Amino acid sequence: MAVSASPQAQAPAKAPFKFPFWAQIVAGLALGVLFGWIARSQDVSWLKTTLEQVGDIFIQLLKLAVAPLVFFAILVSITNLRKVNNAARLASRTLLWFMITSLIAVGIGLAIGLLTDPGAGTGLTPADGKEPKRHGSWIDFLTGIVPKDIVTPFTELNVLQIVFLAAVAGIAALQLGAKAQPVLNLAESVLELLQKALWWVIRLAPIGTVGLIGTAIASYGWDLIGKYATFTADIYIGSALVMFGVYPLLLWTVAKVNPVQFFKGAWPAIQLAFVSRSSVGTMPVTQKVTERLGVPKEYASFAVPFGATTKMDGCAAIYPALAAIFIANIFDVQLGIKEYLLIAFVSVVGSAATAGLTGATVMLTLTLSTLGLPLAGVGLLMAIDPILDMMRTATNVAGQAVVPVIVAARENILDKEAYAAASSSPLDEPARDTTAQPVPVAA
Repeated sequence: MAVSASPQAQAPAKAPFKFPFWAQIVAGLALGVLFGWIARSQDVSWLKTTLEQVGDIFIQLLKLAVAPLVFFAILVSITNLRKVNNAARLASRTLLWFMITSLIAVGIGLAIGLLTDPGAGTGLTPADGKEPKRHGSWIDFLTGIVPKDIVTPFTELNVLQIVFLAAVAGIAALQLGAKAQPVLNLAESVLELLQKALWWVIRLAPIGTVGLIGTAIASYGWDLIGKYATFTADIYIGSALVMFGVYPLLLWTVAKVNPVQFFKGAWPAIQLAFVSRSSVGTMPVTQKVTERLGVPKEYASFAVPFGATTKMDGCAAIYPALAAIFIANIFDVQLGIKEYLLIAFVSVVGSAATAGLTGATVMLTLTLSTLGLPLAGVGLLMAIDPILDMMRTATNVAGQAVVPVIVAARENILDKEAYAAASSSPLDEPARDTTAQPVPVAA
């Protein structure tokens, strides 16, 4: 006679508890602050050195994949546009919204700077600054797009030149058609391999967070932050206004979607950007969350890599606007309407100079040289830059995800069901496949 299973036997086994990735990052932040404070207050040199090494190794692992990742991501994204109906329209609308949001961001940065005068009362003088070794000008920017050879952009990590080479290769592949298919198949395989390897590095982000935040606290402490309190607050407030004010408003009014759901889906990329300070290093996660938010894979694979190298609302809009006002305050230079318009122009046109890497020195020097402000002012901001760069990069990545959602919604290609369910799937689950059908675009 068969024996019926007891209720306890029939009950499904409970899934093992998983420590959420966001919680791991938060724990890393807390430990980093604690260890950094101990290293500084107790003068524990070995702990400070260890924190520095942990943070440096994490950033170096991210940078290791940057050059090939950018090249193959841009190459594949351009060729993927052949699967999209009316690809030129999608590309132009993406660029248009990049410009619109950048203008809004730089406007917010200028407004905050004019209201607060962040350089006033700091005690800093022009003698405290020094001209950076690396700076940008319009001539360098324009002539620097085209590389002198194929190898140097990869060895010197010149992302702008890598983007140029990838764009040329992608357009050539489109022109060749079927003849280029073996090369494209190889490029797609290499890109998947790179993204997989980089994903392993990303899983180390909580450990990297301990090192990076700990080093910042141990090196700079609260005394230095006090000198730059107004400027630091301006960067964080301006970035927060763009990220949690402008973007939700655009999602609600233009895309007609729930902004809260966007942040639920995009948060893994935003928090990783905050820790890593690298838009390119975060790019695989940004693309994954963008696809999960309902953006078709063919379009996301173009918009996200394109944005990761050119869309910088934090580093190229808010930051240079506030930094220019800060430096003008220190050097007692009066800025007028013409200078403010130039800042907006440089922010929109020159944002590719930041190239998705950590830091925004090139973009700032490009802005200062255009305004005629002393480049030595950059040296005043170098010490505090890592702390500022975390919030700037988080804003960059949020913008790189929000624009594809807006464009997809406007063109009626956004999967609203996927958008509504974006937060339900775990972070390490493969992205959904939408390659079966061409992507329609509304007329």
